[in-house]
Formats: sequence, structure tokens, C-alpha cells
Amino acid sequence: MSFYKYHLFFCVNRRDDGTPCCGRYDAEGMRDYAKQRIKELGLKGKGGVRINRAGCLGVCGEGPMIVVYPEGIWYSWVDRDDIDEIIESHLQNGRPVERLRIREP
Repeated sequence: MSFYKYHLFFCVNRRDDGTPCCGRYDAEGMRDYAKQRIKELGLKGKGGVRINRAGCLGVCGEGPMIVVYPEGIWYSWVDRDDIDEIIESHLQNGRPVERLRIREP
């Protein structure tokens, strides 16, 4: 068994040349929000959930990205409601959120 049940990587990459990047969608703020919710729900730490920053995940055209391990499920999100749905459905209940999934790169 791995140390964490789920490990989320939020792309927070920012490009200054105008090309698509997750940083343009307040990815850092959404990552912070997700970390706060995980802590509030008692899911943080060993046997629970770990949330980290990631550089470019290489699928910039799909929108802001999160990848969840160990399953390797990729999500594109729009707002806090989407983050809440990923937390509740996937991280708390083990059901991936199909409407937010993208094809694996």
C-alpha cells in the first residue's frame, strides 16, 4: 500500500508569452482551496490525500489540469464546484467524475 490513498498534482505552470497554461486559471488558488478542503474534511496525511504543485503536464489545450494517482485519472476543472465534486465523488467515495475527465495523454 502506498503512503497516500490519493496523490493529486495540480498543474500551476505559467507562461508569459500568451500561450495556454493552467496558471491563467488561478491554478495556484484552486490548489490552495483543495488543500484547505482536504484538511477541513480530515483527509490530509498518511493513508489519505496529498496535494502537490506540478509544472506543465503537457496537455495545455485541455484547460487547467489535475492528475490523480494511483489511478492516473486526468481532470480539467472550471471552478470550486468542480474541485468539490472531485473531492466528494472521487477522493471520498472512490467514484471518478466522468464529466471532468479527459483522455489520458
